[in-house]
Amino acid sequence: MESAPGLAAFADPARAKACAACARHDTPALVIGGVSHSYDGGADVLRDVSLCLHPGEIVSLVGPSGCGKTTTLRLVAGLEHTQAGVIQIGDTVAGAPGRHMPAETRHIGMMFQDYALFPHLSVLENVAFGLARIEARQRKARALAALRDVGLEELANRNPATLSGGQQQRVALARALAPAPNVVLLDEPFSGLDAELRRKVRADAIHLLKAVGAAALMVTHDPEEALFMSDRIAVMREGRIEQCDDPRSLYDRPASPYVARFFSEINEIKGVVRGGKVETVLGAVDAGRGADGDVGLVMFRPEHLLLGADAVATGRSVEGRVVFARWLGRTALIEVRLQDGQDILVRTAEPIWPEAGAPARIALDPTRAHCFLGPEASDRILPPPQIDEGLALSAGLR
Repeated sequence: MESAPGLAAFADPARAKACAACARHDTPALVIGGVSHSYDGGADVLRDVSLCLHPGEIVSLVGPSGCGKTTTLRLVAGLEHTQAGVIQIGDTVAGAPGRHMPAETRHIGMMFQDYALFPHLSVLENVAFGLARIEARQRKARALAALRDVGLEELANRNPATLSGGQQQRVALARALAPAPNVVLLDEPFSGLDAELRRKVRADAIHLLKAVGAAALMVTHDPEEALFMSDRIAVMREGRIEQCDDPRSLYDRPASPYVARFFSEINEIKGVVRGGKVETVLGAVDAGRGADGDVGLVMFRPEHLLLGADAVATGRSVEGRVVFARWLGRTALIEVRLQDGQDILVRTAEPIWPEAGAPARIALDPTRAHCFLGPEASDRILPPPQIDEGLALSAGLR
């Protein structure tokens, strides 16, 4: 069998084309190596994308519309031909220039945003649909076992239209896992569920994916969902992977302002480098590099600020005035306007906080701030390019 290029062949690892987990010694379940793609000869939708998934891993692709998430899934699924680079599933090259394995031979499970259940088939028949190559009795047993895993064995003879959204979602998951695939692709799988049901079904899906040991590649627009579901997250921007890492590292150590802004509210203030530190209205933050006089962008999350007496105790607090305060359940979100007119968001779990119009003192923990210099200091998230990624993932199988 052909083998994909070794991970060492991926160029420029500093640009996060290959992930930290590539250092693992077990064989990847999926390797995407240096893949680029365009539609109808237009601008590239993917630009030299490299990523690997190992058995049992859940990896999410996140980013704005048009960044290449769905195109990546379609290429892995075999719904598009690989124009440049290589896609390897296990030890088999599934896609490369001049080589294309059809979707039905890639041994990949797929779960779609709209579930894509066949209305004329029963729940059991839907789950058994991907098992056509095995004997009928074994096919039924495998389908029932998959339904048992998702807690729906008693609904095997029901029509999918009679099920709730959450039940349909679990049927779709059972169908994706019934053939025991090495890789499962999930395209916005929980977006059609209400918030409470989404939380429960996501947790069930994690446990089931981990139990079967499949590698899962998931596309989602929801940063919270990506943080909850994923072992690693690949943040995409204009057809490239901007950063790929575990959720905590992405949140606490973003590689760029783009990544920092993606996962939650974040404060941004500018300052000037003096003696290796960026001097800001909230104090000095280590610049890490840069010459005196350079402009630095300092970013910090609302929960990394202290408020009131805790801020004063640091000896580096500054005074502002509360613009608004909102109780969000477990925390309160407070907007404080500093004396220079900048508005800063503070998140606190304290039961008492100042009301709108009241003075407030705040202090930044400089060890939790992110500092970016040079072009990154003026970086902004641009509107996504108007590139048609093609039909949704499930459309290729209709």
